[in-house]
Amino acid sequence: MKLETFSWEVDGDGIAHAVFDVPGRSMNTLTGKAVADIIAITKEVATNEAIKGLVLSSGKASGFCAGADLGEMGDRAGSGGDAKKKSVDELKKEQFEAGFSLNGTLRKLETCGKPVAVALNGLALGGGLEVALACHYRVAANDNPKIQFGLPEAKIGLLPGAGGTQRLPRLIGIQAALPLILQGEPFDAQKAHAMGVVQELAPGTETVARAKAWVKANPKAKAPWDEKGFKVPGGVPHKSPGVGQVATMSNMMLAAKTYGNYPAQKNILSCIYEGIQVPIDAGLRIETRYFINTQQRPEAKAMIRSLFLSTQALSKGANRPAGYPKTEFKKIAVIGAGLMGAGIAYVQAKAGIPTVLVDVTMEAAEKGKQYSVRLVEKDISRGKLTKEKGDALLALITPTTSYDDVKGADLVIEAVFEDEALKAKITQAAEAVMGEDAVYGTNTSTLPITGLAKASKRPANFIGIHFFSPVERMGLVEIINGKETSEATLAKAVDYVLAIRKTPIVVNDSRGFYTSRCFGTYTQEGLEMLSEGIKPAIIENVGRQAGMPMGALEVSDSVGLDTALKVGRATAKATGFDYNEAPLGKLMAWVVEDKGRVGRKAGKGFYDYNEQGKPDRLWPGLNDQIEVKIDECPPALKKELTNRLLFRQAIEVSRCFEEGVITDARDGDIGSILAWGFAPYTGGCVSYMDLIWGIPAFVAEADRLADKYGERFRPGKLLRDMAAKGETFYERFPPAGEKAKVKEPA
Repeated sequence: MKLETFSWEVDGDGIAHAVFDVPGRSMNTLTGKAVADIIAITKEVATNEAIKGLVLSSGKASGFCAGADLGEMGDRAGSGGDAKKKSVDELKKEQFEAGFSLNGTLRKLETCGKPVAVALNGLALGGGLEVALACHYRVAANDNPKIQFGLPEAKIGLLPGAGGTQRLPRLIGIQAALPLILQGEPFDAQKAHAMGVVQELAPGTETVARAKAWVKANPKAKAPWDEKGFKVPGGVPHKSPGVGQVATMSNMMLAAKTYGNYPAQKNILSCIYEGIQVPIDAGLRIETRYFINTQQRPEAKAMIRSLFLSTQALSKGANRPAGYPKTEFKKIAVIGAGLMGAGIAYVQAKAGIPTVLVDVTMEAAEKGKQYSVRLVEKDISRGKLTKEKGDALLALITPTTSYDDVKGADLVIEAVFEDEALKAKITQAAEAVMGEDAVYGTNTSTLPITGLAKASKRPANFIGIHFFSPVERMGLVEIINGKETSEATLAKAVDYVLAIRKTPIVVNDSRGFYTSRCFGTYTQEGLEMLSEGIKPAIIENVGRQAGMPMGALEVSDSVGLDTALKVGRATAKATGFDYNEAPLGKLMAWVVEDKGRVGRKAGKGFYDYNEQGKPDRLWPGLNDQIEVKIDECPPALKKELTNRLLFRQAIEVSRCFEEGVITDARDGDIGSILAWGFAPYTGGCVSYMDLIWGIPAFVAEADRLADKYGERFRPGKLLRDMAAKGETFYERFPPAGEKAKVKEPA
């Protein structure tokens, strides 16, 4: 028996030991070769009379298995050989056989007539946990604080397809299993043991020996569901009113949370509800059919690509220019100790980087450090951090008023108000003490980098580094190249973002850059709807149901209605449009200037807010100024409004590509999800156009919207050219340095 991803030995007691250890990788995943090895191992155990049982374990310190290889899965999704030569029935049969391959193999392993145990030294996620569940006995290490178990497939638009939806409910009951599968949250060894997911806890060095001892002592082991008279813990829906009620309530709660946008969760419920009522062999076939259906949905393809593959690549610096040595940051200065600067100082210190926090007064600088003190104290009180580590983190932040303390910094981050004159003054003061190779990064959300760099004597070392608030919670950083920014500077900026454990996207200079410019279109369209007489509650509900984290009016409140009015007037002036006489301009001036309602920061805007800053209700006074013309939302109108909100954002994203602001499709998708919360089920704005609609259909619908609502929806030359050529954004704008077209998910 030749194995490529497992080592193999049989001891004197006839107990086989297969060690999972994929060559050249730090983590085991279920690649095609690994699945082939499991098939071979299963056959050997079942047919070799000298083998009395099997123990599986891992050769990786990281754990047993992180799940399926999603890169391979994306390539295989929907494949069916030469589809033109096959009938629909032949294609379905081929897809089912391919999808059922691992499921069927694990069932054969489970029913091979010999005991099978697994030793779990670290994480077992997704397919890794499903392999473990197909074993008769599971021993987990109790001395590894990083050990995790879980079925996270739902988080990327999939469902467990190797028995997870069938074995876990049969093992711990439907009520306990449902949230674990629907939400995909991980759990530790202690919880796994308490629930019965693992049967024994032991020191990591003893797990294999314990597993072997169990195999030797239980020669006739069976899975519980293969024992005569087996009953699902807690009962099954059609026989137990309590479990039936759980299933019904779960369906209602799912609809309320997902609004039908996430097919995987709906299919998970169907898998469990249908599969648990039949023998497990039939249940596994049901699971495979739903898995194939889910895998081939555009939402799954988009989520796998963006939320896993692209995020993973960018989080490892995939958009970093090649050929430059990695920068190790020994000291960083942050100028401006306000909310943003204080947050930046905290994440740097948390990453172990000595940080100088500069402000005009010592009181302001110390106040900036207190932001970190509060976060550290909160983590200590919750047991997430020891006092010693908290003190060490805080010791890395040095408040100061002196620019002399900036000397020796590898990087300076300026984080003051959006005022060009103030930023220019700080640039000159900092450069006076900075080293020759040090990088100067300005944290701005709208001001063009090339313009700000005019104050610099070293524009090649000048770059935009745009953080999002609150810094400690937002995982994205937008890096903006100025006209004269060098590749060496860009490489250092990417190194910096990776060092503080965030995901960088790289864009080119433009007013508003990428994220601020596109983000604003969501709120603008919501305000347009408001000025048209659409009931505010409809706008808000449709926005959330479309997949956005907040309604457009609540987002406007969060940004500040005074800011929105100022930007609206400035934009109108630049384009020769009379904003003050437009319905929207009149409405905004009335709300902000006549009524003094500037948003969440004042406790009143489109919403009224409570003392905790949470929205209590939409402000009833809006009806005094707006003639509500639409106060009901039938399905057709909901679809129309949804398209308006999402298309308005996507069209602006396409313009960013057309103008060269974005040059990598991955940056477009990840930026739209992580920066402003564009509907995650779509995979981001780019995948929304590429996969959810398809470029030709997207262009046609955008033209229809433009004819009906205005030129803001009109597709540009780029989109029309792509539609004519049958191109996608991932083909037209592949990762930097890749000349060949990126292969689309099938």
